[in-house]
Amino acid sequence: MSGTCKYSCDTATHTLQWINAIIDFLRPYAFLIHSHVVNFFKDRQWEAVDKEWMDCLRKDPVENLLLIPSGVVQDHWPVSLKDFVLNLRSLVFPREPADLHMSLPGMHMVSVNSVLAQGMNMKKKHEVEVLSAIVSSIADSVRAHTIVDVGAGQGYLAQVLSFQYQHSVIAIDACSHHGRVTDARAERIKKHYAAQMRKSKSGNGRFNVPKTVTCRVISIDMLKTLTGMSLHKGDAEHLGFFEEDNTKLIEEKPKSQCVANSGTSLVLAGLHACGDLSVTMLKAFLECKEAKAVVSIGCCYNLLSEEGADNIETHCGFPMSSGVKSAVFPLGKSSRDLACQSAERWRSLEKDDGLHNFELHSFRAAFQLVLSKYYPEVMETSPSIGRQGKALRRRQQRKVEAPLHHKEVACPHFHPNQKGSFPNIDPNEPETDETSRLATDKDALLNGISSCESTRCVGPKSVDKYKHFEKFTRSGLCRLGLKPLERINFHEIWKEAEPFTELIGPYWSLRAALGPLLETFLLLDRLLFLQEQGHSVEVMMLPIFDPEVSPRNVAIIARKNLPQI
Repeated sequence: MSGTCKYSCDTATHTLQWINAIIDFLRPYAFLIHSHVVNFFKDRQWEAVDKEWMDCLRKDPVENLLLIPSGVVQDHWPVSLKDFVLNLRSLVFPREPADLHMSLPGMHMVSVNSVLAQGMNMKKKHEVEVLSAIVSSIADSVRAHTIVDVGAGQGYLAQVLSFQYQHSVIAIDACSHHGRVTDARAERIKKHYAAQMRKSKSGNGRFNVPKTVTCRVISIDMLKTLTGMSLHKGDAEHLGFFEEDNTKLIEEKPKSQCVANSGTSLVLAGLHACGDLSVTMLKAFLECKEAKAVVSIGCCYNLLSEEGADNIETHCGFPMSSGVKSAVFPLGKSSRDLACQSAERWRSLEKDDGLHNFELHSFRAAFQLVLSKYYPEVMETSPSIGRQGKALRRRQQRKVEAPLHHKEVACPHFHPNQKGSFPNIDPNEPETDETSRLATDKDALLNGISSCESTRCVGPKSVDKYKHFEKFTRSGLCRLGLKPLERINFHEIWKEAEPFTELIGPYWSLRAALGPLLETFLLLDRLLFLQEQGHSVEVMMLPIFDPEVSPRNVAIIARKNLPQI
């Protein structure tokens, strides 16, 4: 990978210098970070990019384009284009996994055994194996009585921390189904360990089993109250399940609950806690006296709330730090969507997969021309249907008994872009614990927006692109519940778009290259927020996972500096 980072985030001053350098770099490219590729043809977006860049990149093989987000430049490129890519990469936080034993002396990593690993895919096993060792080490270092797993999902991390590392764990998740799965799985694991102990005639047969709480955490006070309840024996015995919308019961608990017992302590941990939940964890860590440490790996920046004209909330997910608030550099949803792009996933795509993704983008952007010309009212009134698209695609994939054997690729999911518009197609969907997917059937991919038709589109020479565009458009209209109008001239629309389809790959690659920089900006804002607390908090930011396996791989780890007794 080209472009070595030349900045430091060791202190608040250094972090703020890095943040300001990113802002200075991004300002001239606001047109790229705020644009949306669905409007590529409608708004003639390529015209905003340096013509010399586009003329060069339109002739480049797709393999070169897929390397741009990783900072790889080509000798024949214009100097200004090389400078753009290399300067950009020099501002990106490095993603190669850190030497954890050097950063966290005394950390001991244990492989997750086959019993605890049941149900985990390769990505989840890798994440849980690394993170459980880190959280356990941090908990030991602050002598925490309890670990609170925030956004616990199906309890994989909580169970490894409980059974393998012998910690007391509370698992909080918004989904009651996840809580029931966690409990049922824990009981099976408990029986296995009990049987092993009976065979070896060792131990007393008692285990730490994660306690589960089902609640949607919507405020700092709520998380503080939950953690406070978790630390009291009387409450912990009957935490059980709260209904997902029954937050009143928790909010009515005394807000001082979290500090009621100064003799107890906890660590907050979150593996890909979505959107604002990661931010809430960091704020609760500071406000809850019994929270001695926090380990947070965020995701879903597209779901972050942001201060601005459209959001009057006082507790937004971005910006967090006083330094970024003072800089006044709003992002907006398109930019936060872009921050979810993964250079590693782009780099791992094969040539045909890259071509296929760019082709899907061209169909989607041409479909926007159809909506704009023939259904202008839909652009303002159509509902967000990304969730239905995902559910439909999963149903389709279950039906496919794949006779083909080819490499898995990052799935270009359909998800909502701006309010009232049709879902976009991205080569790499924002990575979350729940929504990260791999697709092996391109028919299902192309047909993800509709159950009306299935088309195959695998390369520029093997298909009639116009026919596939028409099928794609009819599927899109069907998905929106619209009947194709007799007067729609599909051929005219495609004729208008086709001359510029070769520009969509270069444009999207340049835009995607800004994704890791935007993620760096968001992460540094969180880091600076903690650094601004002064010497009371010790904080570090570490890449802990293999980025090709888990693109959201940066952990923010903070401990309170306790007075020596």
